[in-house]
Amino acid sequence: MSETNSSAGKGRPTPPRKVSEQARKKPLVGDRSKEARKAQREKLREERQKAREGMMAGDERYLTYRDKGPQRKFVRDLVDARFTAGEMVLPAMFLVVLTTFIDSYEVQLISLFAMWSLFLVVAFDAFLVSRSVKKRVAKKFGADKVEGGLGWYGAMRSIQMRSLRIPKPQVSRFAKVD
Repeated sequence: MSETNSSAGKGRPTPPRKVSEQARKKPLVGDRSKEARKAQREKLREERQKAREGMMAGDERYLTYRDKGPQRKFVRDLVDARFTAGEMVLPAMFLVVLTTFIDSYEVQLISLFAMWSLFLVVAFDAFLVSRSVKKRVAKKFGADKVEGGLGWYGAMRSIQMRSLRIPKPQVSRFAKVD
């Protein structure tokens, strides 16, 4: 049998349950003072600003899942280096709205047909962009390594006005992209 010293205790009395429970309790929401909330808001604002700047600059760490990867970057550069008909949709729609105030049926009808014609041109241009993007990506990265959806990604980016694209264009217009 092993001998134990039963007379040696822990040297202090066991705390009551109420004291033990109180020591374990932690606040559910943290520091709710006015200064702490203000500091937390400021910290979150700075983090969001940093993430937005990183996303606009094309930093991979801050990009959305849709925009990540070398193939997506290549597609963005291809689309941003060219002028597309889709960039003209928003200004053209503004002109169509202005022509609705002109009290001439012929002017309104012409502007309406011009707008529909532009939509057809944009659709055809987006189709051409999609084909071009797929071919160039297959040539650069290999036909067996092409990600899905790159044609659609390029076509949708080509429809947006250049100044409103996110991430911002990293190449100048008409630049050679390899």
